[in-house]
Amino acid sequence: QVQLQESGPGLVKPSQTLSLTCTVSGGSITTTYYSWSWIRQSPGKGLEWMGIIAYDGSNFYSPSFKNRTSISRDTSKNQFSLQLSSVTPEDTAVYYCAGSYRGLYYPPPQDYWGQGTQVTVSS
Repeated sequence: QVQLQESGPGLVKPSQTLSLTCTVSGGSITTTYYSWSWIRQSPGKGLEWMGIIAYDGSNFYSPSFKNRTSISRDTSKNQFSLQLSSVTPEDTAVYYCAGSYRGLYYPPPQDYWGQGTQVTVSS
């Protein structure tokens, strides 16, 4: 069973970079046709798909996040990570990593979700 676990600091100062890591167990992030996403949820905007890294390392980003977002991976650790730069208090949200086995949709339908991690942007 695929399981995802987010990790990273829960508090980030404005203008800094938010960095989170998702550790995947029960499956390889390089499995063909799987994709791995970062999604966030806030009371004001609901669920927002941020971007994806596909099984081959390809990236696709939501236009809303493209300029500030980088998703990378470490295949040796079966992890993928999010970097969101120049954060403001509006970036305060619960951040989820998620996975899909359904093919290359952008955003993909998600089949696996991490539990989410609260990140607060505040000085």
